[in-house]
Amino acid sequence: MIRTQISLSEEEYEAAKAEAERLGISLAELLRRALRTLLPHDRKRPWMRFAGMIESGRSDSSRTIDDVVYASKR
Repeated sequence: MIRTQISLSEEEYEAAKAEAERLGISLAELLRRALRTLLPHDRKRPWMRFAGMIESGRSDSSRTIDDVVYASKR
């Protein structure tokens, strides 16, 4: 990893810290996740930036993706 420094307003910092705490992650991880939503990992496959964004809480979600995404089958 590359270490970097950014400047935030006090309001941005407090809001980000609170959200990270709510999610149970570090501020650094929150910022990495936010960047991943903006920057595609593979420029040849920009749709991949959405991979892993849905958390259903179901262990079988990869086999029942239509249920997870569309909630069409019950």
